[in-house]
Amino acid sequence: MSLERIDAIDRLLPQTQCERCGYPGCLPYARAIADGAADIDRCPPGGDETIAALARLLDRPVRPLAADLEPVEPGTAADIDESRCIGCALCLPVCPVDAIVGAAGYMHTVIARQCSGCELCIPVCPVDCIAMVVRAGDTARVDSIRADDWRRRFALHNERKEAEARAAELRRRQRRERNGTGRTWDDA
Repeated sequence: MSLERIDAIDRLLPQTQCERCGYPGCLPYARAIADGAADIDRCPPGGDETIAALARLLDRPVRPLAADLEPVEPGTAADIDESRCIGCALCLPVCPVDAIVGAAGYMHTVIARQCSGCELCIPVCPVDCIAMVVRAGDTARVDSIRADDWRRRFALHNERKEAEARAAELRRRQRRERNGTGRTWDDA
């Protein structure tokens, strides 16, 4: 599997990072396609347009979206009913492009133009205050400029999560050293 091939496949994907394909982002799905572990018909946000583009690139036959997947309406974004938001902040870490802003204990909102429409925030909301809405005038299924922005934002999101994990591990190690037991209450 060549990196150029993976990059070419990844560039054809819409970069919503929605995980509907069964992979934790567009790049892992692109790797799986390049490896032959996944077929080209598993990207609902990309729809027929992306499947056809992947088929051309890989010299494979065009096929419909996999039967176990639901089609996705293009141009949708999450919208938080701010009057119902309790500020739990559960939606913040799951947004792969960091399009949701707010802080624990405060109301949250979605920056609609940055939202990829992945829907990952919906199931974590305990008060069901997040809904998908169609962005006015946004009917493009695949937009390379927006996809590049989402790819960049996803990479930054993952870098931040990794840095937070390293910092948490360092704090755990320091607590162990301070109390001399080698274990802390949060070692599970």
